[in-house]
Amino acid sequence: MAQNEDKEKQRTDKQMKLDCRYMRMARIWAENSYCLRRKVGALLVKDKMIISDGYNGTPSGFENVCEDENDHTKPYVLHAEANAITKVARSNNSSEGATLYVTSSPCIECAKLIIQAGIRRVVFSEYYRDTDGIDLLNRAGIETLLIGPLQQ
Repeated sequence: MAQNEDKEKQRTDKQMKLDCRYMRMARIWAENSYCLRRKVGALLVKDKMIISDGYNGTPSGFENVCEDENDHTKPYVLHAEANAITKVARSNNSSEGATLYVTSSPCIECAKLIIQAGIRRVVFSEYYRDTDGIDLLNRAGIETLLIGPLQQ
């Protein structure tokens, strides 16, 4: 029994190290965002391979300005999760069973996309302004994991 517990601990420790590495990469990817108020990055990982990435910003072909003259986010700005999910949808990859690493917990709209995309885990490093998205993911049986800056 102790041998099985040791193997499980090693697997868990190894997964945590990977989670922390991918989260650091998502933070770096967030730097690509042109949004001034908040920069968010996301990576979709499956079988230890990054299959998609995204950051918050305007749709392709739009000006790279996320905020209006009143410093409010424009309504057509895409969240990092949505960018990563739609990007993988245009590829030959499948997000079924993947892990999403995102620097901020998903909003309710992105949570719906995550569920429909078949993503099984969401790892994030800070909470969004409300937890409706996390609540929905948990209700759907999707594993969520907060990795704070001290763990990274």
